[in-house]
Parts: sequence; structure tokens; C-alpha cells
Amino acid sequence: MLKKLRVSLSVVFFALITFFFLDFRAVMPDEFHWLAHLQVVPAIIGGSIGILIFLVILTLLFGRIYCSSICPMGIYQDIVAWISKKVAGKKKRYSYSKAKNILRWIVFAIAAISPFVGLTFVLALVDPYSAFGRMITNIFKPVYMSGNNVLESIFTSFGNYTFYKVDVVVMSVFSLIIAIATLLAIGFFAWKHGRTYCNTICPVGTLLGFVSKFSLFKVRIDAEKCNACGLCAMKCKASCIDSKNHAVDSSRCVDCFNCLGSCNKGALTFVPYKKKEKQVVLATESVDSNKRQFLTTAITTAVTVPAVMAQDKINDLISDKDIPTRQTPISPPGALSSDHLLSHCTSCHLCISRCPSRVIKPAFMDYGLGGIMQPVMTYEKGFCNYNCTVCTDVCPNRALVKLEMEEKHMTQIGRVHFVHDICVVVTDKNNCGACAEHCPTQAVTMVPYDGGEGLTIPHINPDICVGCGGCEFICPVRPNRAIFVEGNKVHRRREAFDVEEKEELIIDDFGF
Repeated sequence: MLKKLRVSLSVVFFALITFFFLDFRAVMPDEFHWLAHLQVVPAIIGGSIGILIFLVILTLLFGRIYCSSICPMGIYQDIVAWISKKVAGKKKRYSYSKAKNILRWIVFAIAAISPFVGLTFVLALVDPYSAFGRMITNIFKPVYMSGNNVLESIFTSFGNYTFYKVDVVVMSVFSLIIAIATLLAIGFFAWKHGRTYCNTICPVGTLLGFVSKFSLFKVRIDAEKCNACGLCAMKCKASCIDSKNHAVDSSRCVDCFNCLGSCNKGALTFVPYKKKEKQVVLATESVDSNKRQFLTTAITTAVTVPAVMAQDKINDLISDKDIPTRQTPISPPGALSSDHLLSHCTSCHLCISRCPSRVIKPAFMDYGLGGIMQPVMTYEKGFCNYNCTVCTDVCPNRALVKLEMEEKHMTQIGRVHFVHDICVVVTDKNNCGACAEHCPTQAVTMVPYDGGEGLTIPHINPDICVGCGGCEFICPVRPNRAIFVEGNKVHRRREAFDVEEKEELIIDDFGF
């Protein structure tokens, strides 16, 4: 019964959060971002006290339920392990192994320290939710969109326009490589050894494992009924059941409940603490003592790690003509500053996946070494919708602080720059004006140009620009745009602009 309930919850959570990343048509409302907010690392970084209290209480009551039914990366491992079992059949057996506590706590300490030394990407690499988000966004979403295009071709040929064609692009080669490496590495360990990643590398698993030692309900072995046959250990994908000593390492147990149905003697139960189970209590106390020692050693070791590493910045390439181009990356609305983004973002890529204009992509060295894979604005394929706040609505880490529409309208993420000498009005003596037409704030207007009769040329007012990139996107000049947005390292409040008031024309009669 418990296993069926766990599987049902896991399927629901996994299906919802996976589709929320894949859903480029916005079938799922943005309100489903609570699925991301429910994850441990985003809750810690975002300061979601209520969610943290809920997860701690859940763990103190039932153990690592989060790892078994809420964490999408944990469920992904279960899927891989289930497939491997179907392939191997009865040959698939797990066995008990001792906890690698030193490694677990060293990884945890390094991950915990990394945001404070400007290397948040280290935490991003091992955070299970963020790693899963990158896998879905960079690997499976392009595949999903390609499938949509195939269906569009088929349905359109029959006169049915339910589907529409979308551009399938790789947002970042580097992020794609990292996502593939993560998929294969964690998938390999899940195929061979079950929940190895959860109990050895994952910092969330280590943290919740420490809390779960004090949980009320645990998988317990009745020594009087147990004959040490080892069937339970063979089913345990967490490798945490020592059947010979009738002990379960509750810090590594992920509450999959596979062991409960495997015991022919009914020796395993998921019950609250009982005083008569002295052997288990003593084992737990021993683990407590060891854990304290391991934690002290791990933190001492990790403090000397990447603090000495410097952050390098690589400026965008400038053409041979020394034409000005963007020098400061544009961080998305709500980022407040590149430093705030650096210290809060774990690169889950949910903002990238949900952006309807597809103008947010994973950075490489735009922000320096510490900002690898974090979101950065790019206007080659579109521009930021003036009336859109989706990225700030869905961000679970508060790396992008939620903005109301009025706040978004007054936030300046960058300032417009105009390169006079390469504008088509100057080079070709042709009127254009596309940049002014796409500007929502009148930061770009057209004024008379002396170079030709009837010509007008862009005139900019950077103080009222919001940095949406409408002008940059539409500019026909290549390879360098004649008008572009220079990012603000710290977001500003733009100045208000005056809307031209048109005189109301009163007509007393028809006029003809």
C-alpha cells in the first residue's frame, strides 16, 4: 500500500514539473511555478521559510519523502533503475554498502560555501532540481518541439491547424554538453547501483539524511522475526539495509518501500520509534557521533578550496572596424544586478524554458567564471515583451525578484546605444525607422537628417529606455547592429516619459 502511494505521488509530481519545463505553448498556467518553489535548494536560497518548515516537518515525521516523491531527479533515477530491472530481470540485485560519509559531507560543504566565494555554478552542478531543469530544457525540450513540428506537418496536410511550427534551436552548446553529461552520469549510476547519486553526491540528500535520522516513522527491522536472508537488501536501491546486523541506515533510506513487500517473515515495518528496538537506537547514536566528526573534517577541508580562484571576464568580440558592441551583459528583469543574480541563481533554466519571447539564454563567460549557465538576455531572435513578467513570476530562487507590471515598466535593465556611421540612413541614404516603431517608451524617435531630402534618422534618449531590445532585434544592419542595448550591471529606475497628447477634434456636422 505504501509503495503504491509513493509511486502514485511520484508519477504526478514528475509529470507536472517535467511538462512545466517542456510547455512552450503555455498550456500549464504560470501559477504551477509552485512545483519549483517546493524544491529544497531554491527554498533555501530564496528564503522561503514556510516551505522550508514544511519540508523539515515532513522529513522529521516520515524521513526522506522529498527524495522519493517530490525531487524530480530522484524520480528520474527510479525510472532508470526500473528500466534496468526490466532488462536484467531477476539478475538485478542490490547489496548493502557502507555510507561514504566523508565524501558526502565534503561535497555538501563545498556546495554550501560556493555561493559565498562567487562560484554558485558549483552548487548548480550538484543541486538535483537545477540539474534536472537543465536536462529537460537543453535536451528534451528541443526534442519535444521537433515532435511538435512533425505533428504540425502531418495535421496541416489534412487541413487541421491545431499545431503550429516553432523554431528549434540549441540555446547554448556548453549548457547542452553539461546537461548530456549529467544525464549520462547520473543515469549510469542509477542503472548500475540505484540511488548512488542521492546518497553520495547530492547535497540535498546529505542534508535531509541528517534530519531523517530523527524522523518519527522509519523502516525498522524486527530482529526476532528476521532470519538475515538478505532479500530486503537485494531490493534496496539505496544500499542502506544491513540485514546481517538487522539495521537500516535511516540517513540514506529514501522511503521507496521496496523492502517492505520483499520480506517473507514480515520483519520490516514502517512504524514510529519503539523503546524495545535498542539495537537500532545504538546504531543511530554511533552514526550521530561519526557524522559530527565527518562534518567538522569536511568543512575544514572545503574552506581552503576555491576561495583563491579569480573570476575572468571575456568581452564580446569587436569587429575589425572597431564598431562599438555590447560590453556589459544584460541580466533579465528582476535580477537587480549581476552580483545578485550570481549569488542566487542555480541555473535551473526555468526562466529560459518559460520565456514566451525566447530571449533568455544560458550564459557562458558573459558574467565571468562564476556566472556560467546563468540566464542572460539576447536579442538576435526576439525582444523582451514590455508587458511580460513571466521570468520573474516563475523563478524559485528569488534570483529574479518578482516584479509587478508597473515595476517592470519602470525597470531599466540596459540603455540604448546608437552607432551613427553604420545606420542604413547614413550608408544607403534610405529611410528605415524600424527601431523607433518598436520602441515602447519613446527612447528612440526619428528626427530629420541633413544627409538627404526627406530622410529621418534615429535619435535616442537612454534615460527613458527599459532595455527591452526591440530596436536591436529589428535593426537590419549586420553583422553589428546600428542600435543596441548596453547592459546595466546594476538595474536602474528609468525616467518617466511624456506621452504626446493629441487635441480632441470636435465635429459639429458631417463636414461635407
